[in-house]
Amino acid sequence: MERIAPQEEPEMSFLDHLEELRWHLIRAVLSVVIAATVAFLLKSFIFDVVLFGPSKGDFWSYSMLCKVSEALGFDGGFCFQELPFTIQSRTMGGQFSAHIWTSITAGFIIAFPYIIYEFWKFVAPAMHEKERKHAKGFIFVTSMLFFIGVLFGYYVITPLSINFLGKYQVSDIVLNEFDLSDYIGLVRTTVIASGLIFELPILIYFLTKVGIVTPQFLKTYRKYALVIVLILSAVITPPDIVSQIIVAVPVLILYEVSIIISKFMYKKEEEKLKS
Repeated sequence: MERIAPQEEPEMSFLDHLEELRWHLIRAVLSVVIAATVAFLLKSFIFDVVLFGPSKGDFWSYSMLCKVSEALGFDGGFCFQELPFTIQSRTMGGQFSAHIWTSITAGFIIAFPYIIYEFWKFVAPAMHEKERKHAKGFIFVTSMLFFIGVLFGYYVITPLSINFLGKYQVSDIVLNEFDLSDYIGLVRTTVIASGLIFELPILIYFLTKVGIVTPQFLKTYRKYALVIVLILSAVITPPDIVSQIIVAVPVLILYEVSIIISKFMYKKEEEKLKS
């Protein structure tokens, strides 16, 4: 009995692709909404423990930075019991609005692996069978890098920024009384931006795969990347060498890892072309 060959799936039209993308986006947004709802219900933990943690003198990062600065022989700028500022809400709906947007941000962070999964499901049909087998690894690595970046932003960059800005005064007459939305905006922007910056190796992977970036390009512009990283570190951290080094080193390590990944992908793509 003859075996019937499986028929190839018909090629999707542009409108079919849009419809498919729409459902992937709907499921991704729904996952954020569900996670945000859970975060909304955990108001005390999200705000008192997580969000306002870096505003307290006994926050874990400050004690660690205190030990590091003392071990390196610098002044104890991170050794203190209390930060000299208060957080307040000046509008009627300020606290409720902060609760909503904080829950959405937390929902996005929690649901990030599923968002990446939906992205992969959308682009997977255009890839080869061997590339599809790496789906689990891609989702895991991408999510892991994002969460490491979020933790780095929360435990390192956020305390450095809050410590500097909370203590900074142009005059003893002016008191630091920060608005709730400004404080949350600083934490939210820092954490999300750090998470996305740590996706640099993944970005370089895809840029190398499509031929936009090469290992030689990354090596040639390494010195410029170093200058850019140091400038960014100086901008987002207090004006002391310890803080700048703490922020710059992980980003430079990510850049070097990206070069290694680019080398691997470039060699792999060359082998494909030769075969």
